[in-house]
Amino acid sequence: MTFCIIASKSLIPTKNLSTSLYYYFCSVNIDLFIIFSRAHHFHCSSELNSSHSFKPEGNNITTNRILATRDYNVKSLSGLCQNLVSNTAREKQKPGFFRYFHWAAPDYFNSLVSDPDLFLSFINSHRNRPGMVLKIFRWAEGRKGFKHSEFVFCSVLDVLVRNGFMRSAYWAVERVIDVDMYNFANVLIDGYLDNDVSCKVLDLLLWLCTKRSDVDKCLWLFDKMMVNGFLPDVKNCNRILRTLGDRDLFGRAREVYELMGVFGVESTIITYNTMLDCFCREGNMQHAFNLLMEMQTKGHSPNDVTYNVLINGFSKKGQFEDAKKLMADMLSKGMKVSAYTYNSLMSGYCRTGMLVEALGLREEMKRSGAMPTVSTYNALMHGYCKNGSVSYARQWVAVMQKKNLAMDILSYNILIYGYCVLGDINEALVLLSELRRMNLDPTLVTYNTIMDGLSRQGDLEGAKRLKDDMIGHGISPDIVTYTILINGSYRTGNMWMAKKFYYEMLRRGLKPDRIVYTTHIAGELKHGDLDAAFELQEEMRLKDFSLDVITYNVFVDGVSKLGNLEDACDLLQKMVQNGIVPDHITYTSIIHAHLEIGYLRKGRELFEEMVRKGLSPTVVTYTVLIHSHAGKEKLDLAKIYFSKMLENGILPNVITYNALLNGLCKSRKMDEAYRTFSEMQSKGIFPNKYTYTILINENCDIGNWKEVLRLYIEMLDRGIEPDSCTHSALFKHLRKDYKLIAIRELERVIRNERGNS
Repeated sequence: MTFCIIASKSLIPTKNLSTSLYYYFCSVNIDLFIIFSRAHHFHCSSELNSSHSFKPEGNNITTNRILATRDYNVKSLSGLCQNLVSNTAREKQKPGFFRYFHWAAPDYFNSLVSDPDLFLSFINSHRNRPGMVLKIFRWAEGRKGFKHSEFVFCSVLDVLVRNGFMRSAYWAVERVIDVDMYNFANVLIDGYLDNDVSCKVLDLLLWLCTKRSDVDKCLWLFDKMMVNGFLPDVKNCNRILRTLGDRDLFGRAREVYELMGVFGVESTIITYNTMLDCFCREGNMQHAFNLLMEMQTKGHSPNDVTYNVLINGFSKKGQFEDAKKLMADMLSKGMKVSAYTYNSLMSGYCRTGMLVEALGLREEMKRSGAMPTVSTYNALMHGYCKNGSVSYARQWVAVMQKKNLAMDILSYNILIYGYCVLGDINEALVLLSELRRMNLDPTLVTYNTIMDGLSRQGDLEGAKRLKDDMIGHGISPDIVTYTILINGSYRTGNMWMAKKFYYEMLRRGLKPDRIVYTTHIAGELKHGDLDAAFELQEEMRLKDFSLDVITYNVFVDGVSKLGNLEDACDLLQKMVQNGIVPDHITYTSIIHAHLEIGYLRKGRELFEEMVRKGLSPTVVTYTVLIHSHAGKEKLDLAKIYFSKMLENGILPNVITYNALLNGLCKSRKMDEAYRTFSEMQSKGIFPNKYTYTILINENCDIGNWKEVLRLYIEMLDRGIEPDSCTHSALFKHLRKDYKLIAIRELERVIRNERGNS
């Protein structure tokens, strides 16, 4: 090894020395080389790091003379190497010099790379030079053969943190994560550094774990810190709570929050708001309310974020009065109610079909100075689309454009959904092309929505082509995509295609979930294959998918539709025996099955049993009862159920009104039918093609052709396209060969009517 000679050449400015002095220096180092080579280990390591002077063995007169004359106190090699490195580092004053990896470093620098003990010794001897330590560490990390060590990381971070180099410490902790050296945390917890420094470094590590959304590492480190007395900063605790909330891990979030209280980490307003958000998203409004009381007791006043979180939670649960009270409370405290606050309540109204209330809220927004946003109009469009009134939904696009608000991808997805529900796939595809022209990228939701629409119409090939187009645009199908395609295959009776999609899903690495299995079971039941359905049930059990209420509901519904009402009732009893509580869907399925085959009394008895058990009937439950009784011209009972649903705060939808209208028309109670028709519109429930077809059909039967024409024109003016059912009602009294001529004549008359008006 020749590092002593090389070092002398690199450190001494030979040009300014006389030739004799230069050779003299070299001779001294050659002598040192001879002496050091006799040492037990000739390398720069901690084994040679001795505090006393080195004394050579033997009676070499020349060597003794040189050492005695110059009183040369020889240090250990590691100490000498440290000095050489330090001197060279001080020479390189240019910032970032050690980042230049092409720099031909002296040999003694390479010892730092290969020997962690020497590196530790160097760091510890330069604790007051954090800049130098950082530069050398960065340089060494970039060299081939550098050995990462928990102790090196700890020592570097100790120097950086003690000297206030927190940004550099942040970088160093990032490197810990990059090289997957999490055991470094155990070294800190075991007391390698002072507690104050360890706590700061552990907090940095915890912060970075939350930034990377590494839930497992976050919880592992949080638990270790808490148990060993290193209390995390409350900001990091809040970040963990937010990370868990974003992953819908609400139970784990509660555990972290409770541990914070046990170990004395004091919650902030951000802590409370984060936990309130978790409770609201979980739908646990009672817990949210209790936490609100707790935070106020501890001296934390709710802020606008607190109110917005709670208003959003109550709105999603349909507790609109509670949401409105909170808005009033905000105003009474002088807080500004923003568009964001209003949008939460408006979305809730629209989601439950309360369009009149939603429109009233929009006017209130304008009066209070909260300008509607794209989200406001998206909520309104979604409400109209859910109600089957896409033409009304689309009118809001023009309103947005007047206010210089551009449609976003959610706006397009909502309209596409609306057209797919109506079965107008062509218009949905037009919107898909339009959003691309507007430089918006369709999302997985966009494609899945259209695929669902195509499969519901039986166009399985079209759905498959769209899936391939989606993959071509770089979007991978998910479990929902394949559930849609499998469901569509069963709907069209293509059992082979259903299995083909299932195996394609497996090849893509997607594991079937409970919904996929339930879809398979529903498909087999639809086609009457009870054995296949029960085989799938057993497969679910083997894969640890226990039967839940949804799976039982699918079986109850499928068996009921097959006419096996006794078996359906047995399944209901089996559910209870297995600890599964039947819900409103279970009872609605059995009630519907009995009503469909004319067992109206049994249907009513099951309804009463459902209510006695504390289950709340839904709009679907009431609608099937109204439809069956009105259809059998038992209008008194149909009206009783209609009144009951209103008394219980259940809002009827367009299907409910259509069921009632159908019964009134069949009974020739046309005046009452038209009053009902006006009432539904006054409540923001707009008629669809079936509403008009019911009225047109009855007016045709009684020969009121002028009214038939008026209804048909109104239907077209509202953007509601008639279908084959409408035309069949119009021309059911004509022979088949005259129907096409009649349709053309009708269109000519309509054009003339519009021209005259």
